[in-house]
Amino acid sequence: MPKTLFFAMLASAVALIAAPNAQSEETKPAMTAATKAPVKPEKSGLLPIDGLNYYYAIYGKGDPLLLLHGGLGSTDMFAPILPQFAEHRTVIAVDLQGHGRTALGERPFSVEAMGNDMAAVVKALGYDQVDVMGYSLGGGVAFRMAVQHPEAVRRLVMVSTGYATNGFYDEMRPQQAQVSAAAAPFMKDTPMYKSYVAVAPHPDDFPRLLDTLGAFMRNERDFSADVPKLKMPVMLVYGDSDMYKPEHEIKFFQMLGGGQKDAGWMRENLSQNRLAIIPNRTHYDIFFAPELPATALPFLDGVTKVKSWDEMLGETE
Repeated sequence: MPKTLFFAMLASAVALIAAPNAQSEETKPAMTAATKAPVKPEKSGLLPIDGLNYYYAIYGKGDPLLLLHGGLGSTDMFAPILPQFAEHRTVIAVDLQGHGRTALGERPFSVEAMGNDMAAVVKALGYDQVDVMGYSLGGGVAFRMAVQHPEAVRRLVMVSTGYATNGFYDEMRPQQAQVSAAAAPFMKDTPMYKSYVAVAPHPDDFPRLLDTLGAFMRNERDFSADVPKLKMPVMLVYGDSDMYKPEHEIKFFQMLGGGQKDAGWMRENLSQNRLAIIPNRTHYDIFFAPELPATALPFLDGVTKVKSWDEMLGETE
């Protein structure tokens, strides 16, 4: 398998982008990348939502935070940084359609449908409103949830997420179009395949998942008309070497009302929305970066005040 196609598979899988046996799924906890020891949730299970059984796991205590993973991953993707969020939040981690412990099923695959599903999941768990953080595919789902169910989303963080497929570097689109079940035999030794078969209710669905993701990514999407509908505070987070063009990232922030004018001496023109560019990070390692919780948590907590010049000087005296 050519190396360029392999990396295209990985890039594509994380872009935007029959009822299982409940007992077998619920007994497979998340695994940390470093220790391979289970990170046991305080509560986990399956929720029947619109023809799918969504796996969810709840960690920690505090204000609720819905955490959504990237393509060809699962809630386990966040294992290295999940404890940092769980120290401050009740983290609700969900395996998206066809990923992790949630079966692919026969229902069409779209971020719009999964956005509706996530609103139904949090409601079924007893929450009227949650903060939401999604990475890549999970960011696209989080975007749609916030547009379609704004009453359910208090604050929104989208990590390595674009508003349109033309935000990818141009050479990536033809590579993404190649994703299909034909690549499955070449991926047997990859972390994506191994993590999938370790927890999936139907491990043999992996080739079908690749076909599903390939078809999904061959579609052109442009949600620019929906960006102004995001009235809640929004944070965009990217690596400085992400898979999205920098001009797309900036345009997204500007469409949210940020970066339009100087904030002012007294911060009087400061937007409620935020843009973070994390240095030395790519699309493929930002989701477990220690800098991510440190960047997102103050925003999620609504922290806007910074120390003044006089306050800073006073601390040094």
